[in-house]
Amino acid sequence: MRLEKERKAIVEYGQKLIRAQLTTGTGGNLSIMNRAEGLVAIKPSGVDYFAMKPEDVVVVDMDGQKVEGRLKPSSEISFHLGLFKHRPDINAVVHTHQVYATTIACLNWELPAVHYLVGLAGNKVPVAPYATYGSKELSENILNTIGNYNACLMANHGLVTLGVNIAAAFAVAEELELVSRLYYQAKCIGEPAILSDDEMIPAMEKLNTGGNL
Repeated sequence: MRLEKERKAIVEYGQKLIRAQLTTGTGGNLSIMNRAEGLVAIKPSGVDYFAMKPEDVVVVDMDGQKVEGRLKPSSEISFHLGLFKHRPDINAVVHTHQVYATTIACLNWELPAVHYLVGLAGNKVPVAPYATYGSKELSENILNTIGNYNACLMANHGLVTLGVNIAAAFAVAEELELVSRLYYQAKCIGEPAILSDDEMIPAMEKLNTGGNL
């Protein structure tokens, strides 16, 4: 089986997305790139995370052509492949519909540095304009927005996170849900204080060099 390790990880982390309440049903998707082989393992479209087996995970090349797997790849394959081409420093993409981050996205707001953990993504989390899911326009909007950030809100849709591996991309999604909830709750009470870039730079350096949380 091609990319067996990566396909097993897609199953494992897909189930973790559900357990962590970062998505529901068959929503969201995730992918892992093996750069040595130039291939990507990606969640199949419309398959329940707990019914999915490693052999169900689809393997495609960088043009999106199926290399192995009997099912259709995720409808969001365009932005997954686009991100791997755009960002040679990353090897995994996670897309979720997590509640608090998506709430911020539905307001078409960026997520500012209300807590230092936003530094896992950058000094903020930008928001890409809305476009129909699975469309070329959505992929272009994400690529035009994300730059060197490790996460991007998708207006009226959800969140996409990046990582050097699937564990890192998952961690960004999980921690940004906490930050999104803190921002939401702070906005309910008043106007939250936002950390400056000068305050965020040392936090970002620690977070991105393996500093313990």
